[in-house]
Amino acid sequence: MRSSLIIILSLMLCCSLPARAQQGDDQEQLGMAIEYFTSGKYHEALLIFQRLDKQYKLNDRFRAYIGLCHYYEWEYKEAAKYLDEVLPRLEALAPKERSVYYYTDAESHFLLEQYDEAIPLYEHVLLLGYDRDKGDVFYRLGFCYMFKEKWQEAADNFTAARDYYLKFRNTDDLSARMAQIERMIQGCRANIDEDENEDENVNDKEDVSPSYSYPQNTEASDPLPNQ
Repeated sequence: MRSSLIIILSLMLCCSLPARAQQGDDQEQLGMAIEYFTSGKYHEALLIFQRLDKQYKLNDRFRAYIGLCHYYEWEYKEAAKYLDEVLPRLEALAPKERSVYYYTDAESHFLLEQYDEAIPLYEHVLLLGYDRDKGDVFYRLGFCYMFKEKWQEAADNFTAARDYYLKFRNTDDLSARMAQIERMIQGCRANIDEDENEDENVNDKEDVSPSYSYPQNTEASDPLPNQ
């Protein structure tokens, strides 16, 4: 996903700066920010982007870049704040570019342990992104549902991750992750079986009824003996 992000950023960023800023020192600053970003110097890039944003009230795509910088600086709360704000207004952009923003926003919420917020963002990536990246998305969705103790959904997503990796990214560097996925699937299935057994035990207890009737207390209803 990161390589896709850098390519998209390099191609699109210059188009995002207002025309009045695309000259002189600010244009040079923009080029420097791009260079910083692509070389992994996200803090330096962020400082320039924020200054230009403050000066020119940059558009939503540019603010998405700011969110990306916060993400790579491990500032997940700020990243989610920027991306949550601008994503609904970026529908006109190319699907592959939007998939990068959705994935980064989903990852930010995931790392903040906000799994309910992360799930629909990951699902957007599945609709927009490349097949080769979908294994990563299903992998994360598996953990989202696992942490929510929704074992069947977790197992389904881990299984989908395994299948996508095998079909689109079956490389040696993924061997450790593939082994982990198999363990996660087995763990989820064990929890599913345990939950089913508990449900059966509860149902068995509810179905048990006494095979005898308690004797009725007739003393109170009997007439008093004759004196």
